[in-house]
Amino acid sequence: MELAKKQSEKCDISKLSYGIRPGVEKTELEEDDRHNSLISVSELAKLARVSRSALIFYDNIGLVAPAERGDNSYRYYSPHQVTSTNLINTLQELDIPLKKITELIKHRTPESIVSLFSEQDKHISQRVEKLHRSQKLLLTLKNIIEECLSVDEEKIETCWREEEDILLGPQVDYSGGLTIEEAFLNFFKHWSAADKDLDLNYPVYGFFSEERIKRGDWFGPDKFYFKMPGSPDKKPAGLYVIGYSRGYYGHSDTLYKRLLAYIEENALEISGPAFEEYPFNEISITDPHTYLIRASIMVKK
Repeated sequence: MELAKKQSEKCDISKLSYGIRPGVEKTELEEDDRHNSLISVSELAKLARVSRSALIFYDNIGLVAPAERGDNSYRYYSPHQVTSTNLINTLQELDIPLKKITELIKHRTPESIVSLFSEQDKHISQRVEKLHRSQKLLLTLKNIIEECLSVDEEKIETCWREEEDILLGPQVDYSGGLTIEEAFLNFFKHWSAADKDLDLNYPVYGFFSEERIKRGDWFGPDKFYFKMPGSPDKKPAGLYVIGYSRGYYGHSDTLYKRLLAYIEENALEISGPAFEEYPFNEISITDPHTYLIRASIMVKK
């Protein structure tokens, strides 16, 4: 029996654990190691990339309490609290109020954390989609403006244009006395009702049929359209006569007369629609009388 007792003592795995010093109980060593590994509030602030004052505030509201307090009342934290503090930072970046975060942390369970992460993953995906849409819009507007920064506004030119994505609105009927402004507003109302998710911030331009341009009728577009990447309608690729002028929306009579004279002088023939665009408008110009108008008429030789 004595031999079995000695063999049992030799096989006590709690005494064989790595780092156990002779004569020191495991619990005493764990407490000693834990104390030696604690970090100050300034160290935690540096590692978690938050301000020291934020950590003190977290402590005051019961969000991140120090693992220990020294005799000098200094706060000391566990290295593992870097992880929890980083999570709080992430949740705040997702616009979750501190009050809600505090309740989540106080009453956390694996199930509640999984639910929170799933919910936020959905919100992040939605935000990423919105950011991509905003980026596409801003790049479209930037490219339109940049393209015209160095154009010769007095020059009329004939050049090939590649196909462009546009979103056409319904045919406009001016026979009942409808004004251009009312037609423009109806275009927005149409798409607002037709597609509630459609971004209505893209530039709106005017489409004129070949027949109307040939007979010199350019009062109000046949249709308005969004210049919007990825749209189903197309501004066709082809040869265009392109010219510029300055003025407010719809003040393009002189420009079209110049374009028609150029087409006749150069033995060209109108072979498609015209597109009236405003590369410089209220987005980049303060004086509405100096907006930049660009008209493009499809032609053939």
